[in-house]
Amino acid sequence: GTRITIALPDDFHHHFRDGPVTANIVEHASQRFGRCLAMPNLKPPVTTTEMALAYRERILSSNNESNAIEPLMTLYLTDETTPEEIQKAAAATPKIVACKYYPAGATTNSQFGVTDIQNVYPALREMAKVNMLLLIHSEVATPSVDIFDRERTFIQQIITPLVADISDLQIVMEHISTKDAVDYVLGAPPNVRATMTCHHLLYNRNALLVGGVKPHFYCLPILKRETHREALIEAAASGSSKFFLGTDSAPHATPTKENACGCAGVYTAHAAVELYAEAFDQMGALDKLEAFCSKNGAEHYGLSPSTRTMTLEKKAWTVPSTYQFGDSTVTPLRAGETIAWSIVERS
Repeated sequence: GTRITIALPDDFHHHFRDGPVTANIVEHASQRFGRCLAMPNLKPPVTTTEMALAYRERILSSNNESNAIEPLMTLYLTDETTPEEIQKAAAATPKIVACKYYPAGATTNSQFGVTDIQNVYPALREMAKVNMLLLIHSEVATPSVDIFDRERTFIQQIITPLVADISDLQIVMEHISTKDAVDYVLGAPPNVRATMTCHHLLYNRNALLVGGVKPHFYCLPILKRETHREALIEAAASGSSKFFLGTDSAPHATPTKENACGCAGVYTAHAAVELYAEAFDQMGALDKLEAFCSKNGAEHYGLSPSTRTMTLEKKAWTVPSTYQFGDSTVTPLRAGETIAWSIVERS
């Protein structure tokens, strides 16, 4: 089959969870990525520099020697985050590189998040000063706003004023899921960029809702209609440096997904790069895959691309129905189905 060699990708949005399951996740992520940005929405959330550095050690201790992953750490912003804490975190660069803004209640373990963006403006101004990135879960959590409109509303109510108010803050709109977000990022200043997941590039909301409710496609932001998916994949495949890889791989034990009130999150660490290759191949844009996976994100974070490489081949394989997840299992994206691309070499 067709082969393509790219610089080893980085994942700028990864959920490693905590405890025994981390080793299961690292086993998958380390086969595909050199660096992974670790999300801070643990219980309790990673709100201080000390907590972030301790969590980093726990991830590192789960590494397998041959394919060690480099975790890049984040702090969880709350209404109480101080400029002093930002200074402490900045002093721990390059181990800590960003802070994560979760609107309170917007997603998994976000109840400690920010209730009003004005509350964190002092911390955000300090972040701009020390050149620390702000990562945004770009959805409002207002109960009256329709779930399919929460990203668009967030752009109007929160991001647009924020970018005007603190114009030198480096921002990543994470896991964008709408044409509205694509259009906003393309028109925004260079300090505003965005990550995209492989599931938002490959699937629309029919995957979640047609022929029965499919809980393993339930994620936040929720999958949208096809016109939005098309806008995302066109933007990713355009070669614009504004967009880069962030899987938002978010494992939950299978019973907590297959549940009357199932958790939000799609697990893709087992095959993310292969799935991105599939998406870019569909667009006839394999020549743009490397920039999206391995260069654009590193550039936005002020990092050099990896000097290591990965070779993919268009060779189908079948995904297991589940993987081990501590003492339970996790059901991956494409469980029991095929993926068109395989990783055949890493150097």
